[in-house]
This record gives sequence, structure tokens and C-alpha cells, in this order.
Amino acid sequence: MHDKDVHRRQFVKGAVVGAGGAMAASVLGRANAVERAMADEENRHETLAVDAPFRDRLQRALGGPWPASFPLESQVERVMQHDGYRLEWLSFLAEPDDRVPAILIVPQGVHADRPAPGICVWHQHNGEYHLGKSEPAGLAGNPMHHTGVALARAGYVVLCIDALGFEDRQNREPAGSSGRPRLKDMAYERFVFLRYLVNGKTLAWKNILDMRRAVDYLVTRPEVRADRLGCYGHSMGSTHTWLVGPWEPRLVALVGNCCLPTYRGIHREQLLHCFPNFVPGIYPAADTPDIAALTAPRPLHLNFGEKDLGTPIDEARRGALRIADAYRHADAPGNFSYFVQPGVGHVLSEPMWRQVRAFFARHLPIA
Repeated sequence: MHDKDVHRRQFVKGAVVGAGGAMAASVLGRANAVERAMADEENRHETLAVDAPFRDRLQRALGGPWPASFPLESQVERVMQHDGYRLEWLSFLAEPDDRVPAILIVPQGVHADRPAPGICVWHQHNGEYHLGKSEPAGLAGNPMHHTGVALARAGYVVLCIDALGFEDRQNREPAGSSGRPRLKDMAYERFVFLRYLVNGKTLAWKNILDMRRAVDYLVTRPEVRADRLGCYGHSMGSTHTWLVGPWEPRLVALVGNCCLPTYRGIHREQLLHCFPNFVPGIYPAADTPDIAALTAPRPLHLNFGEKDLGTPIDEARRGALRIADAYRHADAPGNFSYFVQPGVGHVLSEPMWRQVRAFFARHLPIA
């Protein structure tokens, strides 16, 4: 047994050993026999980090417990009717000094006497700091990612929030008493990441807090079925999906599109990724698929593009098999699925979107 294997076993004692080929049968993205054999060999001595000790260690690595719940003090600022749905611009408190801007999309015909399932949509990064909630809400950006509106037209109540550093949460203050120009875009994102870091927390911790508060808000809405909540995200939004999954049990159906970069893949390919991907102190004993695996047994689906340079496909497949094994050991093998589309990169393609819609139809039905 290699030193790395001993370290992993000590780190996640009591967890289960990766079981290999049979686990692939439960997922949409079935590897062929050769790929399964390769994954078995890679994972032969690796232990899935799905037990309570890893969860506790992960929370400490993220930045510790989240604060106790307190009033949201939500405010609806304006309402606009569109064909088939209405938009509500609103905000709520994530922390006492931090208000989260959001857009709620309510389908026509959905109301307190006829509530619908709710879905949170986490926006992408793409270096477009001027965009956040407005892109999935269909107001700006790439029509490919107007997913909040698409889900609302399908009958879901959808909440889109700005991640810290994006759109209405960009820097609004001078950079100090000296009168220096305020930090913007990537520089401000880096500043925010480092500000949390010196306070013993990660940006991932903050993002998870904001998403948990978004769910807190969603369940207050009379138009929403509080027992039928899900989330979807592309790119950074996919990272947000598998980050929040372990910590928000009210989300009963989760989908991530095109982002599960492993630290092993990041190091091998020298990839620069957005800051929420980085959680110190868990690698090499564990990796990002082990975080996603903590969502088990609640339904989770992941899409990948075969040629996505940000998520090397060999690492994505290996990670998906590890997640599938965690679901098998949680007696819920049918609740995890993944899809690899050949020949495409970092996109939301029509086949990928069909996977999203089918997953929500199965696990978050409207009726």
C-alpha cells in the first residue's frame, strides 16, 4: 500500500473502499469496459470520503460553522410582467452587513393556492463580472444561459442571485481613505477571496452561506412548494451546486453543468479556476468529487463536455465513478447520474439541457 493510500485511510477512517465496475451501471454516463478497468486500477486503494469525519474536516477547512439563522429582512424593489411569467427584483440579508440582490421568476398561473416547485439557479463566472443574476433571468448575456427563464416557462418558480463580486455585488466603495481607485472585476474578486482567507474562511464558505440564505428566502414564498426545491448551475454555478449540496438538505434535486475540476487535474494541467473551487487542507487525502459525494443520497446529476479544457474528461469520469460509489453505499444508486457529450467543450448544449429537464421532471415534478 502506498503512503498516499495510508494517508487517505487515516483521513477518512471508517469510509468505504471504491468498488469498481458495477457502480458505473447506475449512471447515465457509462464508461466502457476499458475505462472502467482503468478507473478501478486508479481507485483500487482509494477510499471515498463520505463519512462524518470527512464532513467535519471539510467544514473546518471551508471556514467553520455558518452563523445562526436570523431575519432575512427581504425587500421587493420592483415587479415586471413578461409574457408567461413575472420578474421580481428583491434582496435579502446573508449577513447583517451584506444584502444579496436577486431576481425571482414566477410562472403565470402559479400562486399561493397553486404553488410550484422552486429552483435556485447559480450563474456562471466566465470573467463577466457585470453579469450575475440577469443572465439566467434572461435579461442579458448569452441566450444559451437564459436557463432561469426556461425553467420558469416549464412551470418552476426560479430564484437567481448575484454571487459576491458580480453584477450588483461588485465593489461600490473607494479602496481606502487614500482615495485610490476602487478595485474592479478580477482584482476585486481576488481581494474578497483574500479578505475571507485572512479571517480563516474561504470564498466557498461565503458562497455556501449565500446559497443557504437563498433557500431560506425561497421557502418563504407562498408560490413555492417548500418540499420540492432544487438547484442548477453552469460552470462556476456547477461548482456552487456541488459545494452547497452537502450543506443544504432542503435541495432535493441538484444539477451541475460543466465543472468538476479535481485538484489532481488542476495540478497536472496547471489550471487557473475561480476561487470557490479551492478548499485548503483536504487534498491529497480527498478531492472535489468527495465533496460532491456528500450530497448522497439526494438526487444529483452532472453534465460534462468531452473537450472541456477546464475539467479534464479523464478526471471527470474518475470523479463521477467515485460519486456513484458513494450513492451505492448510501443505498441510492439511481439518484446519481452523469452525462458526457462527445466532441463539445464548456457549453450548455441542447443534449445537455435535455438531460437537465429530464432530471428535474423525474425528481422535481410539477404536478
